[in-house]
Amino acid sequence: MSTIILENALNELPRFPDNDLVIIGGGPGGYVSAIKAAHLGLKVVLLEKDKLGGVCLNKGCIPTKALISTAEVLNHIQRAEEFGIQVKDYSFDFPAIMKRKDQITRRLSSGVEQLMKANQVRVIRGKGQIVEPGTIEVLSAEGQKEVIKTRNIIIATGSSVMKLPIPGLDLEGVITSDEALSLSELPSKMIIIGGGVVGIEFAGIFKALGVEVTVVEMLPRILLPIDEEITLRLTQLLKKRGIEILTDCKVKGIKKNNQNLEVLVSNSDREKKLETEKVLLAAGRVPELGNIDVQRLGIELDRKAIKVDEKMRTNIPSIYAVGDVVGKIMLAHVASQEGIIAAENITGKEVLMDYRAVPNCVFSMPEVASVGLTEEESRKENSNIKVSKFPFIANGKALGMGETEGMVKIIANSDTLKLLGVHILGAHASDLIAEGALALTMEATAEEIVNTIHAHPTLAETTAEAVEGITGKPIHREGIEMDPRYRCLNCGRIWRSGEIMVVCPVCRSKPIKIKDGVDIREVEDQIYQKKRHPRYFDNLKKGQIKKKAKAMNRERLDQKKKI
Repeated sequence: MSTIILENALNELPRFPDNDLVIIGGGPGGYVSAIKAAHLGLKVVLLEKDKLGGVCLNKGCIPTKALISTAEVLNHIQRAEEFGIQVKDYSFDFPAIMKRKDQITRRLSSGVEQLMKANQVRVIRGKGQIVEPGTIEVLSAEGQKEVIKTRNIIIATGSSVMKLPIPGLDLEGVITSDEALSLSELPSKMIIIGGGVVGIEFAGIFKALGVEVTVVEMLPRILLPIDEEITLRLTQLLKKRGIEILTDCKVKGIKKNNQNLEVLVSNSDREKKLETEKVLLAAGRVPELGNIDVQRLGIELDRKAIKVDEKMRTNIPSIYAVGDVVGKIMLAHVASQEGIIAAENITGKEVLMDYRAVPNCVFSMPEVASVGLTEEESRKENSNIKVSKFPFIANGKALGMGETEGMVKIIANSDTLKLLGVHILGAHASDLIAEGALALTMEATAEEIVNTIHAHPTLAETTAEAVEGITGKPIHREGIEMDPRYRCLNCGRIWRSGEIMVVCPVCRSKPIKIKDGVDIREVEDQIYQKKRHPRYFDNLKKGQIKKKAKAMNRERLDQKKKI
């Protein structure tokens, strides 16, 4: 009798959750936080409706990098003669290229599965809905429902492709990055809407595979968050490779034209019709909330993203959110770090997410990578900055590799010599940027980087030489001129260009060439005592111009010293 009474009493006691943490979403933010939480001793359940690894591993970062590697091999074959190798005839097998890409993604996804098992993380295939804080209802892939109790929840539902209000987006032949990675055959022509990271990377892939590519970007330049000088130099290199780039252009609509598509684009001056076989929508991504009813739960939003604090915690203490769904910086490595921060805070640690030194990589050809402030941002935030650049063409390893197109750009505080930003254009930029990220995280100064011995011959020496320009003068820079400089007659911006610059990239006005800090027109006027037609100026001896420019520069410096 007493035993029955005791059992009834125990049943009436409140039951504690069986799990410490349930994570909704198995992408880079979700699965990394699951592993970290398991390492910290938590009992973890991971919900994923599709394949582990999320968009990054299955439909983004990894498959595109597999295709980019193929594109780089093709580019090397085309340049084989430069290295003394004769390749008379070659071809590629597109289905085999796509098969290799799929094999790589399957292998990595399988690896994540093994990591879950090794760390005793329970994985449930299905969609999760938060009934209330601490309770999640799961609808499995087989249609079975299960209610899971937990102490904490991490929302890591990722993002989805941004749909633009463009008439004709539903037409056959208009694809997203998902469909682009599943093509069975190559189109002859492709128009890419969006000049961001996704658009530029796909442009390089398909151009290398023989597709005629046009990139349409509504903003004044591609890759807007990247340093302006870097993106302008990259634009020139992409155009040199045959990729057409239209900036300041809006897509007004898409129509069917027999077997092809007709894309109507417009800028401030006129409208233009472009014919193509495929249109790739690559205008960015937006947070994806999945089945989570944030309004009913009372979870605060920041526009369309879940609002979190520096601990990755929502306004509901037991619910956290990480990755693209919080709308901070939509990068896989950021999502993973946010997942680690959330897991550590759940276990009682006081850890804050820091976005000041996040490396951003674009796997274009050549690559672009940056961390910290751009030159434009630095000039707004700091009155005293110093900028130093070092070209790849002055680096022995780059010359040996045949990868001389590129540069390293360092921005530092001229008073403290503390690094503010590192920007790289060139081969293996995505690998080289790690040093810059570490330097900014450690709040390193230029002197500390210079005093670090860099192995020779390596591309990493370009960073060391660029930083030497902050503290003094690069060892191997003497006599090597970066690209000539141009000043816009309208907006006053100064540009460096590897080719003759016809118009200012920003205001489209006519630029003039400057040398040694002096407007060459001023030199011309002093030599001739009046303005002459450019063809007369072109016939001047270079030595005469250079000599006069240097003399004028000395005069100006002497005047400044007197003042």
